Amino acid sequence: MADDPMTNFPVPDVEDLPEDLRERIAEETEQAGFTPNVFRAYGYKPSHFRPFFQYHDALVEDTPLDREEVEMIVVTVSGVNDCLYCVVAHGALCRFYSERPKLSDQLATNHRAAELSERRRAMLDFAVKLTEEPGSVTEADLEALGEVGMTDEEIWDVGSVTSFFNLSNRMSTLADMRPNEEFYTFARGMED
Repeated sequence: MADDPMTNFPVPDVEDLPEDLRERIAEETEQAGFTPNVFRAYGYKPSHFRPFFQYHDALVEDTPLDREEVEMIVVTVSGVNDCLYCVVAHGALCRFYSERPKLSDQLATNHRAAELSERRRAMLDFAVKLTEEPGSVTEADLEALGEVGMTDEEIWDVGSVTSFFNLSNRMSTLADMRPNEEFYTFARGMED
């Protein structure tokens, strides 16, 4: 089953997709050395594929947050949401960018158990609150992030990454997206 990108909806053959999607998938495959299943799964609906990956790219490329922090948010939120695909796939990226092989497992199960700076703990506490209790987020929560040194843009981006991956987690669950086998072992051999 792990070879199936998703089980609840049909997965089109890459060669049957529009040219721009084929090009994007080819770029990702070249960079990663394999095709992450999320690309093939989102090929099911090309009109959704384009803005989904465009927004993802903006979140990781146009932010003052470092890539490790982005992946920490993704793994923490995905753990709260029990999203297998995102915990495993982004857990691999978190291990890579943090160079801490245990960190992603800690974040996926209980971010409070991880060794984190005050800034990063506050960032993840906020991401969890926005995920679990969005109606209870107040200006005081934003001020608390400012007190640990986060700028307005960083706070916005923490909220944006959190919100996007809440959407992504729910779509992954709906589709029953399956992580590639490569993600399970990627960056596990690093020293912690």
